[in-house]
Amino acid sequence: QVQLVESGGGLVQAGGSLRLSCLASGRTLSRYSMGWFRQAAGKEREFVSCITWSGGVTVYADSVKGRFTISRDYGKNTMFLQMNSLKSEDTAVYYCAAAPIPFPQTTTTAYDSWGQGTQVTVSS
Repeated sequence: QVQLVESGGGLVQAGGSLRLSCLASGRTLSRYSMGWFRQAAGKEREFVSCITWSGGVTVYADSVKGRFTISRDYGKNTMFLQMNSLKSEDTAVYYCAAAPIPFPQTTTTAYDSWGQGTQVTVSS
């Protein structure tokens, strides 16, 4: 499995921005897909975005399309999620995850490695 550590969460006002980071270690990621998921209080974990590590193919949930941007730094084994125009409904714990599949994966069951999560709170 891949070890994942998220950082960058916090409290921000509606309309503001945050940048999440996910540092990966333990495995070569060339045949992995990496993803961001989030879980709000009392709700199921949901897909936010993913990126294939080698090809950089990206997928976004409709709820974040046009506001969030996923990227990765190949040399630093780090994935990012730039979140702009944040809304109160974006409030959740955000998790990064790794799937040993070199194609975009949007379901939680495809991922076998998870970070500890980072809290994002958007005040209205």
